Amino acid sequence: MQKKTYPFSTKKVSYYFDADFSYLEKLVAKEHSIMVTDENVFHHHKKKFVGWRTIVVKAGEEYKNQQTVDAIIQQLIQYGADRKTFLIAVGGGVVTDMTGYTASVYMRGIQFGFVPTTILAMVDAAIGGKNGVDVGVYKNLVGTINQPNFLLYDSSLLKTLPQQEWVNGFAEIIKHAAIKDAALFAELEKNKLNSYQKNKVALSKLITRNAQIKSAIVKKDEFEKADRKLLNFGHTIGHAIENMEKLPHGFAISIGMVAAGMLSEQILDFQETDRLVKVLTKYGLPTKADFSASKVFQVLKMDKKKERSTMNYILLKKIGQGIVKPIPIDELEELIHSITIAR
Repeated sequence: MQKKTYPFSTKKVSYYFDADFSYLEKLVAKEHSIMVTDENVFHHHKKKFVGWRTIVVKAGEEYKNQQTVDAIIQQLIQYGADRKTFLIAVGGGVVTDMTGYTASVYMRGIQFGFVPTTILAMVDAAIGGKNGVDVGVYKNLVGTINQPNFLLYDSSLLKTLPQQEWVNGFAEIIKHAAIKDAALFAELEKNKLNSYQKNKVALSKLITRNAQIKSAIVKKDEFEKADRKLLNFGHTIGHAIENMEKLPHGFAISIGMVAAGMLSEQILDFQETDRLVKVLTKYGLPTKADFSASKVFQVLKMDKKKERSTMNYILLKKIGQGIVKPIPIDELEELIHSITIAR
């Protein structure tokens, strides 16, 4: 097991890489802890939950809303949870988002930790302290920034992960490489998904590397005033179409990255969109979708990255170098209509 600690504004967060689920008992007291998971994870890993008080929610992005959070809170009350209760999310990004949000508001804040069970959660969703819920088609419109006490990485939890969820998670890995790590992008070009699935050591290194990329960015800019905005590469159009088109998060972000690449061509003379498309395709991700530019723009107008009449859009100068580019909303509307996501 490898332990890495990152100091954030309110607490130090410990990351336990290559750990075992059972190590949780060294981190928290069972009798004062409650786990939150979803039906899929609970079904596949029932034995791991024996002896733990557990709240099981329905699986899927459509349940990432205030109604589910209210249901979790009702069960916390039934368990007699108090300010010393420790909440543990065991699941993907939906579960970690809702659990972190619930812990942040229950009794004005209780401690919590994450055991991510998907690639997406391990490299992105569980890292950085963003917790929240969707409101209709608006992604993560309500939430908090509050760091967990720890993240515990047990790669054995990935054994039951459906193939689509592996693909889904690699979108965020490719995103990190595109904005911050040209060498990682080159590595992804040389390899393919099943080479990581078959090689536990390579997969562990990849997950750790990506967790460290995101954590280093967040450490410098926890409350998204500057560089943390880079992590939104592909998310502007991606988030808009994710709930509209009922797409998995990584699939929508992949399409959004291609759109951002095309905008980068127009605004920054970016020359590597085809390279980006090839690596996304290689890992089974979609690079185009039919959607209404007008409807997308209507959703974008409520995006959290919007600041009055300007949208902070993430573009690429080159692979491995993302930048934050403020674009006037009226200009962005014209740009979105001008690009055709069909490569």
